Amino acid sequence: MSTPPPPGTLKELRRAARERAKAEAHEWAVMVAFRDNALARLRRDATPMRQLVERQAISLQIARETLMSEAQVLSRLACADRTIEHAPRTWEAFGRGWVDAARVQVIARALEKLERDDSRQRFDVEALAYARTHTVAELRRWAERFVARVEADLWAARAEAERAKRFVRVEHLDDGMALLQAYLPSHHAAAIEDRLNSLAKAHRCDVVDEDGSPITVKRTLAELRADVLTHLLTSAPVDHVPGTPGLRCDIAVTIDAGVLTGAVSGPTQSADGSWQVPTDWVLGSAWAGEAFWHRLLTDPITRNTLAHDYRGYSPPELLRQAIQFRDQVCATPGCLVPADRCELDHRIPWPRGRTRGDNLDPRCKRDHARKGHGVALELLTASPPLREHVLNIEFMHAA
Repeated sequence: MSTPPPPGTLKELRRAARERAKAEAHEWAVMVAFRDNALARLRRDATPMRQLVERQAISLQIARETLMSEAQVLSRLACADRTIEHAPRTWEAFGRGWVDAARVQVIARALEKLERDDSRQRFDVEALAYARTHTVAELRRWAERFVARVEADLWAARAEAERAKRFVRVEHLDDGMALLQAYLPSHHAAAIEDRLNSLAKAHRCDVVDEDGSPITVKRTLAELRADVLTHLLTSAPVDHVPGTPGLRCDIAVTIDAGVLTGAVSGPTQSADGSWQVPTDWVLGSAWAGEAFWHRLLTDPITRNTLAHDYRGYSPPELLRQAIQFRDQVCATPGCLVPADRCELDHRIPWPRGRTRGDNLDPRCKRDHARKGHGVALELLTASPPLREHVLNIEFMHAA
């Protein structure tokens, strides 16, 4: 028998957590055994009609003994069955107290979405290793990414089916309030969230007194977001008005190089890994106004950033600085105006040409205007003979 750890120490806390997990596993195992014994008795002794009635009462009996709801019992039984069948290593580790019930539930729900045996076997090994050293929230995000990456074709099909169910719903509640719900693709929801946050922070002091001086109104970010959303949806024009400035949001997504070339299937993920969408949703989207999307092309093995594709017209400051460091002076042959005093010119005009390192040159204001009017175009676009161009600028942009 092992020696008990000293009281009030981290070692004792770890042991207590493991004993709790073992107790949870034992409870689940007893629930499964009770159900299986009851079903065996029904199949042996009861008529088909009585089997149907009493089968529905089994979970209710367990719920009464454990002081759980019937839904909680059904959820635990389903998770236990799935884990026992498809993740035996995880189930064994659960019984030993190496993972707790919360993590097993996350693993079981991910197993429900995996349809291929080799994917489930791989998930059993990798998920168990990850679960032992990470929080439940981290495990949930990791499991979502695993499912989207390993069975990308099936995951994309489910995503398309779910996108067809998108909706916006209003539910009126008490005290003059209502709940506005929206079921949207994750990349759309992320852009909406970023826009609401940006506008809310910019309008903390948008109330003025009689002489026009701003009045500080204490409102939480949640209140400001609600006010901004209401204003946008009730006051902004429906049709696009020429000359009206767009609303800017900065969203970064990462795409594996193999996925972008079509060599393999896979999702596009948010920079922080909190959501993912099918890659063609991002590649095929047409964003109006000043909605800025940063696409970070990553190496599938090293995860290094290979290129940054920027879907807006005006480049971010970091890209501007990188091009200035690259070229030093105006791109027009013979012009020595420093690059930091130049404007950035799209070699292939935007939007056909993208805002990225290999399509941007520093060009002094005079030469930029000449090029815009088609004056001496062959001279302005000639390749400088003594300048080395590095076309792929590797950098990260904080969204």
